[in-house]
Amino acid sequence: MDRTYLDWPFFSPDHRDLARELDAWAPHGLAGLNHGSSDTAVDADCRELVRRLANAGFTRYAVPRAYGGALEQLDSRALCLIREHLAYHEGLADFAFAMQGLGSGAISLAGSQALKAAYLPKVASGEAIAAFALSEPEAGSDVGAMAMSARRDGEGYVLNGTKTWISNGGIADFYCVFARSDPESRGAKGISAFVVDAGTPGFSIAERIAVIAPHPLATLRFENARIPASHLLGEVHQGFKLAMQTLDIFRSSVAAAAVGFARRALDEALSRARSRRMFGATLGDLQLTQAAIGEMATLIDSAALLTYRAAWQRDVMGERSTREAAMAKMTATENAQLVIDRALQMFGGQGVKSGEMVEKLYREIRALRIYEGATEVQKLIIARETMKH
Repeated sequence: MDRTYLDWPFFSPDHRDLARELDAWAPHGLAGLNHGSSDTAVDADCRELVRRLANAGFTRYAVPRAYGGALEQLDSRALCLIREHLAYHEGLADFAFAMQGLGSGAISLAGSQALKAAYLPKVASGEAIAAFALSEPEAGSDVGAMAMSARRDGEGYVLNGTKTWISNGGIADFYCVFARSDPESRGAKGISAFVVDAGTPGFSIAERIAVIAPHPLATLRFENARIPASHLLGEVHQGFKLAMQTLDIFRSSVAAAAVGFARRALDEALSRARSRRMFGATLGDLQLTQAAIGEMATLIDSAALLTYRAAWQRDVMGERSTREAAMAKMTATENAQLVIDRALQMFGGQGVKSGEMVEKLYREIRALRIYEGATEVQKLIIARETMKH
């Protein structure tokens, strides 16, 4: 894996040390998974990965230091470096780490001291698995169409409705759930956020969702699920803002995962180009192959530059990076799809054989162009933010 980008001025010595630590740990730390496709096998692998990542200390980067984390505050560059390296080696490991951060991010940002103390240390230690429940059957990219309700009732709230496409659904110990707390509101207004424990009466897993790259995904059902008012995150009716703040932090890390997938695809393609004999030479001797490799390398560097620019802007400049994170997410995921497709093409028929690395990467990358805001949504965000200036 190319490491020259670590010389870019976006990184501190601590970030470079973290990258070296990941390099040394990942080859053996991620070995020996079941790699089954059933819900049971995938769930077991995901739980095992959270345990390994916690034992190695990497899940500590998902929460602030005051609650067992590695750094004073969530550091976007560290999150990106970890996701890029994990994605290079094992897509499910990237997923497991990312969800510990995204699933607990709303607590880190807006939870009461009691909620932070109750949940975040367990996330850092791997004792608890987290989930982020925002999407609904009719409210994916259009969060303002949210229909799930949260009705105040005495000393608590009663939740009714459905969430779907929820990562870690079925294995999470708790969920950060967004629901409409003002029944008269429309659009992004009147939404609140809550922490819901997996064992809450009235909460259930309605359906497990199978996807092309196996991950724990589910539809959640809430039927008069009662939670204490103390489990409200931030201010009432301000949940949409909290959801967007959480996604702002982690959206650039989605781009980093895409960069990791793309780097692995390029390395696989280079190995193939050097070893595959054809027409009296190697595949890499053909100018068409060289042109493809040149384009792939450029696509990766352009994506990485946008990714770490967005992370650096948030960490160092202390500025919101909504537009920059959207640019990074859009470019990195689309570029990675192109890079992986070209790598698979170099493998010919071998490339579509189940179990080949390029075939696995091809399945892994497709979801990244959709989740946490599809490419089309990122274009709208970029345009909206650009027009403000």
